[in-house]
Amino acid sequence: MDLDFNNDLEKRISDAFCVFDHHGDKLIDVREVGTVLRLLGCVPTEQEVNEVISATETEETSGVVHLTKFLPHVSQLLMERKMEPAPPEKILEAFKTLDLENKGYLTKEYFGKLMMEEGEPFTQEEMDEMWPVAIDPISGHIPYELYLNQLMVYL
Repeated sequence: MDLDFNNDLEKRISDAFCVFDHHGDKLIDVREVGTVLRLLGCVPTEQEVNEVISATETEETSGVVHLTKFLPHVSQLLMERKMEPAPPEKILEAFKTLDLENKGYLTKEYFGKLMMEEGEPFTQEEMDEMWPVAIDPISGHIPYELYLNQLMVYL
């Protein structure tokens, strides 16, 4: 079945979806939904990923999502600007809020504790991936303005 696309947004969503459609049947495993959303530039929480899965998973075959349900749902979310990354100014403001002594850096211990225990906790694997970029090799601290600039390169 070919789909007609109303606009470039729908084409982008379909293209991202189809990267994970390994059988060409317009179906993906629900475990790929978060990856597809991130490929589209979204920064969803696990709860948001689960909400998309719940809204788009097919009744007939649980565990998979069909493009015909995924496309309109995700199109609407993107048009409403949901799951967008926080702007750098907001991230910097958050770092400064955590830096109670206004030192311009956070310690690895303090930041690590926050990242693994607050909000949507990071896994140890995610922390291990983050540390080489976040930590200044000389001081052993996280100079957050430099770290934020490094993050912006990847966005």
